[in-house]
Order: sequence, then C-alpha cells, then structure tokens
Amino acid sequence: MTTANTVSTGDATGRWVLFATILASSMAFIDGSALNVALPALQADLNATGVELLWIVNGYLLMLAALILVGGSLGDHFGRKRVFMIGISIFAVASFICGLAPNTTILILARVVQGIGGALMIPGSLAIITALFRSDERGKAVGWWSTFSTVTTIGGPILGGYLANAGLWRAVFFINIPLAALALYALVRHVPENKDDSASPELDIPGALLVMIGLAGLTYGSIETGRIGPASAFTNPLVIASFVVGVVGLIGFVVVESRSPHPMVPLRLFKSHTFSGANLMTFFLYAALTGALFFFPLNLIQVQGYPADIAGLAFTPFAVMLALLSRWAGGLVDRYGPRLPLTIGPAIVGVGFVVLSLPGLTGGVADYWATYFPGVVIIGVGMGVTVAPLTTTVMGSVSSSRSGVASGVNNAVTRSAQVLATAIMGAVALVSFTSAVDLRTSELDLSSENRAALETEALKLGDARVPDSIPATLTDSVGSAIRLSFVDTFRLLLYIAAAMSFISAVLAAITVENRLVTQEDEAPSG
Repeated sequence: MTTANTVSTGDATGRWVLFATILASSMAFIDGSALNVALPALQADLNATGVELLWIVNGYLLMLAALILVGGSLGDHFGRKRVFMIGISIFAVASFICGLAPNTTILILARVVQGIGGALMIPGSLAIITALFRSDERGKAVGWWSTFSTVTTIGGPILGGYLANAGLWRAVFFINIPLAALALYALVRHVPENKDDSASPELDIPGALLVMIGLAGLTYGSIETGRIGPASAFTNPLVIASFVVGVVGLIGFVVVESRSPHPMVPLRLFKSHTFSGANLMTFFLYAALTGALFFFPLNLIQVQGYPADIAGLAFTPFAVMLALLSRWAGGLVDRYGPRLPLTIGPAIVGVGFVVLSLPGLTGGVADYWATYFPGVVIIGVGMGVTVAPLTTTVMGSVSSSRSGVASGVNNAVTRSAQVLATAIMGAVALVSFTSAVDLRTSELDLSSENRAALETEALKLGDARVPDSIPATLTDSVGSAIRLSFVDTFRLLLYIAAAMSFISAVLAAITVENRLVTQEDEAPSG
C-alpha cells in the first residue's frame, strides 16, 4: 500500500487516477441524465405503465440513497480502490442486464442492483482523489473532475435523446460497459490502493437497513396511492401498512443513529442551525428539481411532439447557466455570506418553474424559444446562484475535521429527496391525470366500457393513447382531452416544484447564518 497524498496532476499516476475516477463518475452522470430522456422510448417499447416507469427510476435511487454512506465507509475501511472497483463491476453487470431486459420486472430488479453498485462506486471517486493527491494539487484535480462532470451533465440528455430517437434506448445502459472496462483497467494497473487506517471497524448496518425500509415503505405507499387513488388507498391494508412501516423505519433510524457509537449520520452535526437549514433546504430544492426533470421530457416527447433528440437538447441551457455561474456564485459567499445567495437562488428557481408552467399545448419544437426556453434559463440561473454557495455552506458549517462527513450527509439528503420526490410527485401525477382525463371527457358520449378502457390508459401517463374501442367520431376529442390533461398535470407538478423552491428559499433566510465555521473553530456540535 502506498502513502496517501503523494500524487500530482503532472505525473502518470495522477493522470491515471483522474482517468479512472472521471470515467466511473461519467457512468453515473450519463446513466441518470440520459435515461430521463430515453424513458418515453423505453415505456413504449416495454409497454410500461406509469407506475412501472416510476419504479424503474426509483429502484435505483432507493438503493443509492440508503447505501451511499455505507459505501463510503466500506471504502475507508477495506480499501477505497477495492470497494470502488466492486461498485463499478456491479454497476456494469447490472447495466448489461438492464440493456437486455425483456420486460419491466427484470429492468426494475436490475436497476435495484445497479443502485447497490452505484452506492459503492459514487463515493469512491472523490474519496480516491482526496486521499491520493497532494494538498497543493487537490484543488486542480477536483477541478478536472468537476469539469468533466459538467460535460457529462450537459451531454447525457443529448446522448439519451439521440439514442432514443434512433430506437437504441438500450444503449443508454450498454454504454456503461466499455466505460467500466477502461476504468477497471486503469485502477488495476495504475492506481494505488489506499484506506483510512483510523476508520472504525464497525459499520452502521442497522442504520442502513432502517433508512432503506423507511424510504421503501413511503415510496411504495405513495406510488400505490397514485395507482389506486387516495379514496381506495385510505382503506387498503397494504398501502396503510407500507406507510406505517416507512414512518416507523425512519423514526427507528433516528433512534439508532442517536445511540450508535459509530452512526452513519452523526446527529450531533445537526446541532448547527446552518448545517440543519442547509440540508433541509437541499431536500426541498432537489425534490423540486427531480420531480420536474422527470416529467419534463415526458411532456415534450409524448405530448408536445418533440423528437427525442431535440428534447435532449431542451434542458441544455440549464446546464450551461449552471456551469457559467457556479464559480461567480462561489465568490458571493466571501463577499456577502451564504444567506443571500441561498435565499435568492432557490427563489429564482421557483420563478423559473412558474414560467415553465405557462405553456399549454404548443406547436412543437418551433415554439420552444417562446415557451419552454425562458423557464429553463431562469431555473439554470437560480441553480447556478445556489449550488456552489450551498456546497460551501455545508462544508463550512462544521469544523474542518468533519467536513467529509458533512458532505456525505448532504449527498444522502439529496438522494433521499430524489427518491421521495419521484414517488410522491409520481403519485400526484397519476391521480391528477386520471381525474383530468375523466373531467375533460365527461361531456362526451362514452360507454362505461370505453370509460374503463380510458381509465386504464391513463395509468400510462403521457403515453396514454385513445382506446381502440372509442368510436371514430370521438377519437380526436378524446385524444385532445388526453393531451390537455397531461398539460394540466404537468402544470400542477410545476406549481408544487415552485412551492418547494420557495420553501427552500425561506428556510435559507431563516436558518442559514452568514458566519461559517473556520478550521480554527470548534465544531458547533461540540
């Protein structure tokens, strides 16, 4: 085992470390961003319902949220390179199975396994860079990593749209195989092993299991509520039990963490009002962003008639604004403190969601610049103002010795927000869309059989089609009702996203202090 902190960006080992960590991170970034755009093609090919579509996304996010902190701890204890390679291998094998999946059941199961691999892989990337690079070279190394992360964030949706438009949505998963192979080669041949000899030998397995059970219970209960409707859900024993299990699991997690000598989430960190506030605003802001980004491509492709490759480009202004503003926004913390940008940024995002909700049925791609472009840009500006100050605030709200743990906790909060947002906003979408379709077709002369068929189609969300049994004289009216109903639903979800963004801004204004902890300070948690 080599000594840590001896590598530089100018030597061969340093270049190989960056090569391996950037490739592995790219798998995760591309997989997430490209898949969203490819979902409509996937749904059509596998005849997936809206519920199945939600589980295809959430199966991965659920395992990632529950296990990502454990994945980091495993790397510290057993060797970061070893655990990193195991994570890459699991992720790649699961990706291969995803690409071959003949049905949604196999795909969902493979996505769950992919989430386990991601939980072992994702924390290792920056951990290896931090452990191996010299302190005077670390910033440059992270800068290279961040640059390529930005590129993949921008390029992922474009790639996903291109592949989906070519009928190759499965390649979104297959592309991970060569990336994984190259990363594993670099790690085996050129990257030294490293671990934290002072790391605790005890892993917080009970905590990980409880948070997994809690998130899974709430996710299942929310999605099933959307599928069968709130009225039926309130009397459904399985749905009620899942919510109870979810709440009890999360309460149990808090109890276990408060008593564990080696907790996955040290609750004492939350004694800092700034740390607590930053994580709470993170939860609401990223929940809003996740819910909106899940449904935006569905709206563009399935309802507005955008080709998948063009839809992949539609959110590019967001990533560009984020990249352009992040460095400038980081300097705002030094000049004004973190409270101002963390209040203004999410508020701008909220305005962006409101603007994005304004278009109804549009003329397609030709109308993009006057309909969706302004909202996308505004959201990008808001996130550009927010992201760098938020990272600085999380890292700076505790003593320097705990900054790594603080970053890990914030990452886990973000993933948990993504899980719950996809489930809850997905449930809202199912209920809203079904109700809107029923309301917009209420004046049409449809038989009870036709209405039942239409209700079944509504469970496909944006992929709903006019049932074959509908009389030809009513086909156009029903088709229009379906498209308008999805626009109504998308608008409602954007209102919810805007509300959560404004809540995030208020939380920042109330809880975030302008003075952050310095390296010489005592930890606020004492």
